[in-house]
Amino acid sequence: MPLTKPQKTIIQCDKRFRVLISGRRFGKTFTAINELARFARYPKKKCWYVAPSYRMAKDIVFRELVDRLRKHKWLKNVNNSDLTVTLRNNSIISLRGADNENSLRGVGLDFLILDEFADIKEHAWYEVLRPTLSDRNGSALFCGTPRGYGNWSYNLFTKAETDSEWASFKYTTLEGGQVPANEIEQAKNDLDERTFRQEYEASFVNYAGQIYYNFDRGKTVISEYIPESKTIHVGMDFNIDPMSCVIAEIKNDDVYVYDEIQIYSSNTQEMVQELKNRYYGYQIIVYPDPAAKQRKTSAGGVTDIAILKNAGFNIRVRNSHPLVRDRINSVNTKLKNANGKNSLFIANKCKSAIKSLERQIYKDGTTVPDKDNGYDHFNDSLGYMIEYLYPLRRNFTPSEPKRWS
Repeated sequence: MPLTKPQKTIIQCDKRFRVLISGRRFGKTFTAINELARFARYPKKKCWYVAPSYRMAKDIVFRELVDRLRKHKWLKNVNNSDLTVTLRNNSIISLRGADNENSLRGVGLDFLILDEFADIKEHAWYEVLRPTLSDRNGSALFCGTPRGYGNWSYNLFTKAETDSEWASFKYTTLEGGQVPANEIEQAKNDLDERTFRQEYEASFVNYAGQIYYNFDRGKTVISEYIPESKTIHVGMDFNIDPMSCVIAEIKNDDVYVYDEIQIYSSNTQEMVQELKNRYYGYQIIVYPDPAAKQRKTSAGGVTDIAILKNAGFNIRVRNSHPLVRDRINSVNTKLKNANGKNSLFIANKCKSAIKSLERQIYKDGTTVPDKDNGYDHFNDSLGYMIEYLYPLRRNFTPSEPKRWS
């Protein structure tokens, strides 16, 4: 299938700087790979694709880019360790992560793509990457979903209003043509209203203030909860001071948090013992911070994950951290989805968890959670569990397969 009409509009635009704000599954990765190849078709060009992290660049683009270039017999060499390909015309395409800013300095580029650029630090563009385009008069394409009016991405999106070198595009998921309308309608059951507007309708939503804006004491907090099974679900955060976790039961996809544990100046072994004391004879399923695979909060050089496994707990953990916004959006969706359904409830006895959901805010003028007041510990604990069980990433099936052109 050829490029969609929106993708063609973006590619045919001759402005030096282009900003694409789109809903999820619009096809921006497909567009990005086409653009990398289009700019690299001329000899001895240097093109970069930069994602918020090196891992994202590798997972999202590299293999697909290599496969498609190889299919069209454009490849001369592939450096898997450096995420760099050299074409037969001696043009070079490299993938980089903005989490290592030093690796972004000291080069001259003909073309640059910043993917999910709202999650890249603003100064990484202005102080590090923008100068790489100067000596070659290079161009840039910014891609991503919106992150609210307070994020620097909004300023870039509006630059086209005052600068003739810039152009901006905004498309919803539906306009991307890859996700059918009934699937998008179904997504309203899986996302809260703000997240749906942001992730599917590509709307800039103001997220200033309360992070867990769907928390409502009248609907979220219940007087008490008596568990019906001998299985508990535990979201766990590994800060030593304090160690924190929430305990929940899940029924028909409704999550009931009915206990919390917070231990100061503690470690994983003490948290394990406390869980065993309180819930002797229970099947204990733990959703820890993914950093627990390397972190060692207890003596003896044993990782936190190893301690949990040795205790006989069932461990469910991602290979790497989900994006903070995805973790937050997952919790907000369970608190209330776009159709108004509440499916996360907190027992009144969980005072700290309630206070944390109610009071944690974003840092002023940003979408960065404020952690100065300590409200993040229980929210992180809850978020690890909810995001693992109810992730926002959905496995869409495009209406028709794409063909690179």
